[in-house]
Amino acid sequence: MLTLILLVLQLHSLTGYPLNNERSFTIDYEHNTFLKDGKPFRYISGSMHYFRTPHQLWEDRFYKAKMSGLNVIQTYVAWNMHEMFENVYHFENDLDIVSYIRLAQQYNLMILLRPGPYIDSEWEYGGFPYWMSSKVGKLI
Repeated sequence: MLTLILLVLQLHSLTGYPLNNERSFTIDYEHNTFLKDGKPFRYISGSMHYFRTPHQLWEDRFYKAKMSGLNVIQTYVAWNMHEMFENVYHFENDLDIVSYIRLAQQYNLMILLRPGPYIDSEWEYGGFPYWMSSKVGKLI
């Protein structure tokens, strides 16, 4: 789990976004709007979970999302898919979240990560890996 959390936290640097003081995201309560980099921003989002969509179709889906007027794509980070067995991690093909984010950038789409650990989303055990079921009493 620690490795997965560290991966999610490092995605910012892996995707190439510059770290400077010019970027911001705030709420203008007086005008009831979001401000992105100091300008009004309308958040129009849809969900596409990278692990549920074959990676060969990601580009097509991002294109269609952009053409539909979306500017943000939400996705869970599925711990149960990335660590099906304890300490054995998978981040390739349909689980390559870094490539997913970079491809979204090419379409000027932002990604809203929903890392969990509990993601529900019609998953048994809430998206926790099955190997954790033998450790639940020890982890709580």
